Amino acid sequence: MTAAGLELRGVAKSFGGQTVLEDINLIVRPGEFVSVVGPSGAGKSTILNLLTGALVPDGGDILFNGTPLIPGRHQFAFMPQRDALMPWRRIIDNTTLGLEVAGMSRAAARVKVRPLFAEFGLDGFEGHYPAQLSGGMRQRAALLRTVVQGKPVLLLDEPFGALDALTRTRMQRWLAEMWTRHRWTVLLITHDVREATLLSDRVYVLSARPARIDRTIPVPVPHPRPSTGSAALSAIESEILQTLFNSEV
Repeated sequence: MTAAGLELRGVAKSFGGQTVLEDINLIVRPGEFVSVVGPSGAGKSTILNLLTGALVPDGGDILFNGTPLIPGRHQFAFMPQRDALMPWRRIIDNTTLGLEVAGMSRAAARVKVRPLFAEFGLDGFEGHYPAQLSGGMRQRAALLRTVVQGKPVLLLDEPFGALDALTRTRMQRWLAEMWTRHRWTVLLITHDVREATLLSDRVYVLSARPARIDRTIPVPVPHPRPSTGSAALSAIESEILQTLFNSEV
């Protein structure tokens, strides 16, 4: 690697004798937003499970800053498909949960989280329960819970997949603005090709099983990007879709 960051080298994983991932190679450099797309069942979520330590690869290496990941150590912050907010905890105490699990007291965690509520569009909702918030607000709370942990890489698993189309588009725009401001290091798993194109510096396209990196497609369009009407983004989206269609033939 030319810069420290996250790297998968020749990573493979099988279940019950069936190969799911075969020779996966990808890089996420500091400050990059990288997406992985692929056919349903290709193993996208398996990649995240390897990075969170829920699974161990059968072959290859997973490196961070040039050093192999340490089993059992939670080095990255993970946001699942659903917001996973606890309905009995107020929003401020949902956003502190990761800090508390890491050993911080609830009082100290509240002090750390509270200044971020305005930036995440949640100011004034600290005392609400999840059921009192819209889907988009719940997702922002879930992302705040992820970001505030201060981990060097954010792992996002279809974070807006459960939202309606309009809310999903708004959340994609919001995430693009927040990433432009903070330059988090992000690996996004998504089925949404338009989402990947709008947000990413680079898109890795998985083949069908056994999954390999079929194409690596850069997105050299400056940020902030328009969510509609960009000929350059539309061309890249079409290229990704064509790659996906070809992999299933």
